[in-house]
Amino acid sequence: MHPHSNLAPDAAWIERRDDLQSWLATVPADAAIGFDTEFMRRNTFYPQLALIQLGWNGRYALVDPTAFAIDDALRPLLGDGDAVTVMHSASEDLEALSPLLPHGPRQLFDTQIAAAFVGMGLGISYRALVAELAGAELDKGETRSDWLQRPLTDSQRAYATLDVVYLKPVHEQLAERLLQRDRVAWHAEDCERLKQRACYRGGDPQPQRAFRSASDWQPAQRALLRRVLLWRDSTARELDRPRPWLLEDATVMSLVQQRPTVAQELEQRTRGQRALRSPQRDQLLGVLGQAVTAEEIEATAAIPEAPQGDAKRALSAMKDKVDQRALELDLPAGLLCPRKALEEYVVTAQWPEFLEGWRREVLHADLSRLLP
Repeated sequence: MHPHSNLAPDAAWIERRDDLQSWLATVPADAAIGFDTEFMRRNTFYPQLALIQLGWNGRYALVDPTAFAIDDALRPLLGDGDAVTVMHSASEDLEALSPLLPHGPRQLFDTQIAAAFVGMGLGISYRALVAELAGAELDKGETRSDWLQRPLTDSQRAYATLDVVYLKPVHEQLAERLLQRDRVAWHAEDCERLKQRACYRGGDPQPQRAFRSASDWQPAQRALLRRVLLWRDSTARELDRPRPWLLEDATVMSLVQQRPTVAQELEQRTRGQRALRSPQRDQLLGVLGQAVTAEEIEATAAIPEAPQGDAKRALSAMKDKVDQRALELDLPAGLLCPRKALEEYVVTAQWPEFLEGWRREVLHADLSRLLP
């Protein structure tokens, strides 16, 4: 294949379970398998898996999950076995795959995370990574394609196949660089964390924490905000519709601050919400109308405020320390410690879950001394 062409090698089109199992049966148990997906998420809560791409040893397969029930066919090799699943920026793919691989691949190698650990920057695209490590230019033409249409066009098939063709050389080079920098364990830990986050099927039990503008609300009002957000999440899952189609964030805030007392008022204030039909409005009116209990208030976590005064000065000092440590370790500061984690720590004085593991070893002693 010419390094600057978009000609993809042939890939088997698989639309039967026995053909998929036959293809997988030829792959050694400890192989490094290139893996990617295409999915659609325009008008649903859950991503709709549209295509699975596999690559190993110069052989490629495009698996059509709309044609047959894949069920547990991938689990023996990828979910339970010793194979390494090589993916790029895998979080959304893992979410789309969670019905088939509920806990993700047992051994995940995320090339985007690996690239950050070896000095190639935070959040590098697959296209840029392939250009840097394989000298090939990939076309972006099908990025916004309709992957649920059948049949796929020749262009779609070529694009999808090329997404796994270069994972082998990229993986080999990144794995070697991780070894040279003694970052193998750190990368594995972050891949495991990514898997756990992406494959978690439940909602956030404290969604109000993301609404910083409500941090100064009274406890009962914060508890009501949490109640409405939990209702929105569970209903969106039940209907398989995006959360904003039920209630936009601004509408949630408005309804909690000024509760409607009758159905007509609620209907007027929620017009334009595409998934909010009469049954859901009736439910929502009940959710808003129930008195907030002491148990609900106790169960509602505080919303972290923006750092002020001493906390703001401590945040600045912590940011300087993170930048210094990142420079010493030759890591992107955002990989070592995102600002959001620092803000949480300086306001709550509780070590953030995101900073557990190798980050605690690197940062805790320095940052804990800077707490206000």
